[in-house]
Amino acid sequence: MDQDGALGEVRASGLRGRGGAAFPAGVKWGFLAGNPDPNKYILCNCEEGDPGAFNDRGIMESDPATVIEGITIAGYACRANRGYIFIRHGHSQPIDRTRAIIEQAYELGLLGQNILGTDFSFDMEVALTGDSYVSGEETALMEAIEGKRSMPRFRPPFPAQVGLFGKPSNINNVKTLAYVPEIIARGGEWFAGIGINGSSGTAILCLTGAITYPGMVEVPLGMTLRQVLFDMAGGVPNGKQMKLLQTGGPLGGVLSASDTNLDLVLDFDVFRNAGAILGSGGIIIADEDTCAVDLTRNLIAFCQYESCGKCFPCRMGMSHLLEILERISNLQGTEEDLTLMRSIGENMQAGSLCGHGQLGFNPVSSALRYFGDEFEAHIREKRHTGYCPEQVFSPRLTRR
Repeated sequence: MDQDGALGEVRASGLRGRGGAAFPAGVKWGFLAGNPDPNKYILCNCEEGDPGAFNDRGIMESDPATVIEGITIAGYACRANRGYIFIRHGHSQPIDRTRAIIEQAYELGLLGQNILGTDFSFDMEVALTGDSYVSGEETALMEAIEGKRSMPRFRPPFPAQVGLFGKPSNINNVKTLAYVPEIIARGGEWFAGIGINGSSGTAILCLTGAITYPGMVEVPLGMTLRQVLFDMAGGVPNGKQMKLLQTGGPLGGVLSASDTNLDLVLDFDVFRNAGAILGSGGIIIADEDTCAVDLTRNLIAFCQYESCGKCFPCRMGMSHLLEILERISNLQGTEEDLTLMRSIGENMQAGSLCGHGQLGFNPVSSALRYFGDEFEAHIREKRHTGYCPEQVFSPRLTRR
């Protein structure tokens, strides 16, 4: 199969990025393939800083060879000559195993110069990242490997034009690249036949929180949340009721466990319309003892602490959201606070440099959508709901 054929199979598969944006992988690869620069890079994002998500790490611990093969195929299809795998520095087992497989690939002639006697040459190495959550943003990863602080870049230019070391680059998530070898082996139509229209393939989910059988599962896209959470994971233990789901990492949505939401199918667009995202695949389940206001405050406290501070809308917006949510949690909020939060969220979405600020209001907007009554109880009736601490302490510093 030639390079255009490999790219065509990925396009035909309908594979969408599994890192959060769900952008079509074939289209993204096409941007890089069309750049005539002789030095181009394929980057694999295994930074994975989402609380409650461990699927990228699990893949790199159990089967790094598949990901390495996927990166190499991406390099071939995009006419790139070097690959980097970004792994968080504390994940020693994925780091050691990935480096060992890369070394074996060189010994077998599967990496390096003139791979398998062809004119295709491709090198690869592991690059370690820090523990900042924003390090997972694609341009922040590039800054890190260049020896700079992990902070997002202004765009345009986009990575396919000016990326790592100023060269055209393409970055994909671990899960995205792990699908590629099977797509090439079985054909794009085979992969497109799994899942549902617009969302082909499978979803790798991490189930944590108040669930009987937590862990990592792989299911076809198109399956409902009810099937995953109750038929496969056993529902909430101890006879308690499922109250809410927090999906897609801290920048994702807070969904009520209503019949309507439990019957949502695993589909990128369906989740987006419901006010949530599939994102990293993390799903945190909470039972009836959880206060939706306090959970939302905790999510924003994390996002505020992890803001890199580079752009004003995110840096100050997150801090103001946290201050307001603390007031509401402590029964000191007002009706005007809800209006103010929505205004802050609009400014963050319009003016932030990267997805951290652009998506940072998601937890609040979805919580207000599904649990507005609990916010009203805190504000109007001055009473707590569920487990709701009387006094709140949150980090006060952004990463500057």
